[in-house]
Parts: sequence; structure tokens; C-alpha cells
Amino acid sequence: MKKRSFMAMALAATLVPGVALAHGPTRQKITLTTEVAAEPAEVWARIGDFQDMSWHPAVHSSTGENGNEIDATRVLSLGAADGPTISEILYKYSAEKMSYSYRITDVLVEVLPVTNYSSHLTVKARDGGGSLIEWRGAFYRGYPNNDPPEDLNDEAAIAAVSAVYQAGLDALTTAFGAPDS
Repeated sequence: MKKRSFMAMALAATLVPGVALAHGPTRQKITLTTEVAAEPAEVWARIGDFQDMSWHPAVHSSTGENGNEIDATRVLSLGAADGPTISEILYKYSAEKMSYSYRITDVLVEVLPVTNYSSHLTVKARDGGGSLIEWRGAFYRGYPNNDPPEDLNDEAAIAAVSAVYQAGLDALTTAFGAPDS
């Protein structure tokens, strides 16, 4: 009896490391910020409408339904009228806190190499005047299994989302100006 117990424990011990290595992708998180000279209310007036993402240079147009209500939807056309699209849904909105949260409901991984993406955009008052704009997201890479191709791995997902955020934040800095230090 003792011999069987020992064998079972030995077998289990050899399988555990293999199970630990087969964990799959992990949730990635990024946060990018920028500071602008305009006051928060002015910035929020420009970016606070979930239906209008015309302030982002990659967005050719956006259409949607239900304004800033929870479960409102939007479809972003990228680059040109016939460009690729990203469909999103709003799940949190606060004009008072100048923030909203949304998630992607449909995008090709060739367009944005992520899955299970959610994002939060907020505007806050900056010490000394102006605004701090924060854009953060959480997502999984575009390839859900182990050994992803290079264009769908964690690094590709982080780089792609960072580039999207940085382009938008740079456009807002250009539009509102950088604050005086």
C-alpha cells in the first residue's frame, strides 16, 4: 500500500511542472498619460462624447447608438471610409468624474492584435493648472494559445495598444498645448 502511495505522489510530482508551464496568455495592462494646458472641462468637452472619437488621428469616422448611455455602441472606421473597423460598447460613464470605460466587441487581430480588451479614459485637474489625461487598458494578446506567432504575442499587443494610445494623447497635446512647467 505504501509503495502505491509513493508511486502516485512521484507521478503527480512529475506532472505538476508541465501543468504549470501550460498556463497560456496573461492579462496585459498599460497606462499612458499626457498633460495639457487646457482646463479639464474644455478637454472633456472634446473627448467626453463616446460617440465622437474624431479627435484621434487614426479614426476616419465613428457611428453609434445611444449616446453616452450604458451599453451605447460605436463603430470606428480607421484610416478611410472603407478602412477596417473596431466595434465597442460603453459600460461605465461619468460626466461628473470626466471618465468612461468601454470594451471592444469586435476587431480583427490583424487590425489590433488583442482579445478581451477593455479601456478607461479620464480627465483630471493638474496641479498648477491644465489637465492630466489618462488612458489605460487591459487585454490579452491576439493569439490565445501557447507559442503565439510574433505578430500576435504579448509584446505585439502591448506595442499596438501603446501606439494607439500615444497617437491619441499626442493629438490632444497638439490640440490643447503642453502646460507651462
